[in-house]
Formats: sequence, C-alpha cells, structure tokens
Amino acid sequence: MWNDTRQLNLFANALYSLLALALFAAAGYWLVQQPKFTLRVIKIGGELEHINMPTVRAALMGQVQGNFFTVDLETVRAAAESMPWVRQASVQRVWPNQLAITLQEYKALGLWGSDQLVSEEGELFTANPAEAVDGLPLLNGPAGSEKKVVERYREFKRWLAPLGGTLQAVNLSARYAWEVQLSNGIRIELGRDRTEGSLEARCQRLIAAWPEVIKQWGNDIEYVDLRYPNGFAIHAAGMNFVEETNGSTKTSLR
Repeated sequence: MWNDTRQLNLFANALYSLLALALFAAAGYWLVQQPKFTLRVIKIGGELEHINMPTVRAALMGQVQGNFFTVDLETVRAAAESMPWVRQASVQRVWPNQLAITLQEYKALGLWGSDQLVSEEGELFTANPAEAVDGLPLLNGPAGSEKKVVERYREFKRWLAPLGGTLQAVNLSARYAWEVQLSNGIRIELGRDRTEGSLEARCQRLIAAWPEVIKQWGNDIEYVDLRYPNGFAIHAAGMNFVEETNGSTKTSLR
C-alpha cells in the first residue's frame, strides 16, 4: 500500500475526514454546553380554567432535564398530560433558552360513576369533581360506552325538553337499557335501542300525550315506563296507569 499513491491518498483523505468529524463533534459539544443555552424560562399557556399554574410549574420542573438542545420534549409533554384536567399538551423550543408549553383542558360535560368526569368529546378523565361546574348531570354506562352515553344525553335532552326540567342523569345498564332522571323528579325507563329511531319514537309518543297526562295528574308523576310496544305506563302518587296508542287508559290503585 505504501508504494501505491492512490491508496495513500485515499487513506490520508479518510484520516482528514475523521479528524474533521471529531473536531466538528467537539465544537458542537462545546457549543451546546454554553451557559446561554441553559433553559431559563418555561412559558405555559392555553385557555385554562381549572389548571393551577404554580402546580404545573412545580410538577414540570423535575421533568425538564438538559438544555435547549438536549431536553427531551416527549418526556415533558407526557408529564404535562398526566396532570388533572390536561387533555393535551404541546411542547416547543424557543431560541435560545426557553420552552413553550401549550395546554388544552378537558371540558367537563358530566360526572361519570362515582369518581370520574366525562368530557364533551366522551372522554373519561380523573379530576376533583368539586372543581367542575355545579349541576353537572350524572352519566353512567358499561366500560367503553362513554361516547355513546354522551351522544344519547344530548339527544334525550332535546327529545324530552317539552317535559320541563333539566336532564339530571342518564344511565345505560349492563344490558344496554336506557334510563333517565329529570330535575322535576320524573324517572323515565326507555329500554333497549333495538332498532334505528326506536328511542326517539318512544319519546315522541310520550310528548304527544303529555298535555293530557299533565292535565289529569299534574305534578304527581314519579315514573314513566316507555318499554310498552303500543303505549307507556305512568306511576303517579297513589296510582298507576297505562296509556295505549289508541287513546284508551287503564288505571289501577297502587
């Protein structure tokens, strides 16, 4: 090889390249270690209502390791999203020594079960219910049914509005039967959604007869059962009766 000029040139070029790379790496290491790149500011923003800034800063400080170049953005993002009320977080570097963290909160639609909240998007999250808006409805259902329950809540709210009161609770049983509770004390059993539009049809049947029902029973109605194929049953204080679709009514003492 020592007598081959071409191979010697190739070898020399390779050495020069390795030396240049080593010098470049050393210079890069020296550069990124300069004090000017030490992270000095963490900016936290977003439309925040329930998230406490001092608490967030204290929690994230332990996750911010390294400087502008070496900080692990994914670690910081995951730490932010693990905090109560945080739905999503984005983390960006801001030259030369800052991090910008933008947080998105969950928007609570209702309480879920005994210890969780459900968002407007049908996502479960854990936070202090006392920090949520007062008067949230109680929603419940089997695991994985959150989005369906939220969808039905909005539909029941619209379908049953003529009955007065607000929708306080929506429950989907383990057998996938629906039940709702109104703020005026009326509990409504709707049963299973066996066909497309069947739940709405049952609600409309009740709404159509409601003026006459109220005329006869006033504020004494406690329970409505819409699971009948051709009508519905009502339990009022002291009595039960079944309203048939042909207009006939069967009444019995409790």
